[in-house]
Amino acid sequence: MSFHPLMPYGGQGFQRSERTLMAEGEAFAFTPERAARLEEICGRYPPERRKSAVLAALYLVQEQQPYITASAMRHVADFLRITPAEVEDVATYYVMFFKAPVGQYVLQVCRTLSCALAGAERVAEALSEKIGVPVGGTDPSGMFTLLEFECLGACDRAPVVMVNNEHWHERATPDSCAKLVDDLRARGVEALSGCHLHVERR
Repeated sequence: MSFHPLMPYGGQGFQRSERTLMAEGEAFAFTPERAARLEEICGRYPPERRKSAVLAALYLVQEQQPYITASAMRHVADFLRITPAEVEDVATYYVMFFKAPVGQYVLQVCRTLSCALAGAERVAEALSEKIGVPVGGTDPSGMFTLLEFECLGACDRAPVVMVNNEHWHERATPDSCAKLVDDLRARGVEALSGCHLHVERR
């Protein structure tokens, strides 16, 4: 049976929903420090709205390990007293939560209109060539993952590359991105000290 007059259920062209199962991962538990931070965040909401802290909880997971696993989602669910499905709904909806292993530095190239018009495609190509992997890939050393993202909220400073969901590299060019990669290889996170979000938080 189908409610579509021209496309019978299960017929050619019919789109079935496919859900990718997250890796189980090792047994996960927040460190005492992160558990205390999350409990403090939960205290900002009424007890019946404890689940409002789910975004903060997932950020803390990703701060503790590189990506979200099924084990981590169950721990978050227990902590917030909600179901694992509710946690998974949030984790799979937002692109800033990684569902598979990523490199030490995740380079996220904005590809929406302002950045696209300002040369984001050339930036992505330059980064791909520099680190030796296509968009979506991680280099063999495990240092870099290259991704394309939708709007990063810095249209006036396009094109933008975000590093690790936190540091913006603005008005990026192929040459400046090649230098960014070289600096990250040589100096690690110190190479990000001039990025926009770091400066704003001082």
